[in-house]
Amino acid sequence: MAELVPALRKRTLLARLSFEVNWAQIGLLLLLAGFGFYVLYPLLLILINSFDTARIGQQPVYGVESWLDAWRSPGIWAALWNSIVVAFWYQLISFPLGALIAWLLARTNFPWARGVEFLFWLSFFLPALSFTLGWMLLLDPKVGVINQLLAQLFHLDQGPFNIFSLPGIVWVHVMSHAVSTKVMLLTPAFRNMDVALEEAGGMSGANTWTTFRRVTLPLMTPALIIVFLLGIVRLFENFEIELLLGVPFGFYVFSTKVLDLVRQDPPLVSQASALGSVTLLLLVLAVPLQRWLTTRRQYVTVSSRMKPGLIDLGVWRWPVFGCVLLLGATLVAVPVLSSLAASLMTRFGFFEIPRPWTLRHWQLVLSDSGFLRALLNTAVIAILSGVVSAVLFSLVAYVIVRGKRLRGATTLDALMWVPSVIPGTLAGLGLLWMFLGTPLFNPLYGTVFLLIIAIMLGGVTLSTQLFKAGLLNLSREFEEASRMSGASAVRTYFRVVLPLLGPVLIVVATLRFLFAANETASIILLSTSETRTISLLTIDYVFQGLREPAAVTSVIVAALTTAAALMARRFGFRGIAAA
Repeated sequence: MAELVPALRKRTLLARLSFEVNWAQIGLLLLLAGFGFYVLYPLLLILINSFDTARIGQQPVYGVESWLDAWRSPGIWAALWNSIVVAFWYQLISFPLGALIAWLLARTNFPWARGVEFLFWLSFFLPALSFTLGWMLLLDPKVGVINQLLAQLFHLDQGPFNIFSLPGIVWVHVMSHAVSTKVMLLTPAFRNMDVALEEAGGMSGANTWTTFRRVTLPLMTPALIIVFLLGIVRLFENFEIELLLGVPFGFYVFSTKVLDLVRQDPPLVSQASALGSVTLLLLVLAVPLQRWLTTRRQYVTVSSRMKPGLIDLGVWRWPVFGCVLLLGATLVAVPVLSSLAASLMTRFGFFEIPRPWTLRHWQLVLSDSGFLRALLNTAVIAILSGVVSAVLFSLVAYVIVRGKRLRGATTLDALMWVPSVIPGTLAGLGLLWMFLGTPLFNPLYGTVFLLIIAIMLGGVTLSTQLFKAGLLNLSREFEEASRMSGASAVRTYFRVVLPLLGPVLIVVATLRFLFAANETASIILLSTSETRTISLLTIDYVFQGLREPAAVTSVIVAALTTAAALMARRFGFRGIAAA
């Protein structure tokens, strides 16, 4: 009997120790360590090299001359101001318009709401280069179709529109991804709101507009804030549209100015790194603001007692339907039809020459020995990055939202915002330095795996914030019921939380697929001839002045992403209905 006492004490002590182990805290610390290295180490390399005043290939010489030269470089302050002006105007137009359309599609008896919503999905999935080429074909001051028609109709020397201008750049942003992004991200959040909350506003005597302003919008605060801040922090990443429409008339924004420094001979990499490092100042404003606004109140709109329903638009139903349908159809038709027409034209924009139509450009692209390889690389990278990102970042968002009392949750949340303010070119440069400067990672350089790492880094912020918005609207009672029935935390997460987040999972996976298929800035320094994607092949054609072959590859990418949109619509909407 005496021999059993020490054994029992030892067993009791072990049980107590195992009980006191906080596995949630350990998991958070592991995520913090992993993402800290993944996100901050390339950033640290960018900061260090921004003080390196030596030429590439020489021994490092550190000083502040690169920073001084960067801000003394001609046009840098004008480029910074241009970035703010462009972002201000297209956000001012697209944010209220996108929120209103999302509310109409999700909360009212809007006819054929699913089909119209899918038009905005398609618009979002189309490459920015397709929109730019499409509107260039229509609004080029010399060869634009609309300008030519108006000039002939009103006997003008030149058409009234000029796509190569500040209004033209803002217009292409609004008509490309600015509106469709808001509609795509906000519609699921509006759809999951309990109609009883709006009915209470109606019973108190408020009309539809007052209920929308005083009830619906405040309840949608988390999703609205996240979508708005994502647009703000990405103002320095605007690239393709400004490159094609701004540079021809000397209009530079921050990202194109950084690229201009990198492409000089010799490349002014340290100055470009110094300029890119300044974008971290956005984190000082964005992270505390979004966390304060989304955590100071409860915004639960999905619970076990949720009552879905729709608001009657009355006599405005069909006029509103016609306006939104026209906008959605325009967003899709212009880039698709214009790019398709450009790919079949003998010379871009010239309809009056003999034999204006040809299949020669398609034959050129399809006979390119690197095209099939680029197509395969794009499919592999897009699928893997989409699946891994959806699972991994849902877990990160769950730890941030449900683990507010854990040490390090706020730090992890702030860390997820860092990649959003780093221009893609500099992020790729940081990863390049990391993989070339770390012997352990050297074998991975020039592989598809490295491109997946770079593309996933660019999607950290958006993916995490989307899952956070979904979790903030999800009541804890589902998880509490699962835990009371005896399920573990892990089982509850995979069997309860993830199914409820099914629509968000589909959206995030599809977004990452789209981003991987269209991304160029973050992988252009990391790819080789063996790992080149279709988007990089398109950029190669553009840099060579081959607009028609670039239109061919744009049509191919559009077809690829449209197929992904169809799959996402089928399974995503099924998940929404089940939820």
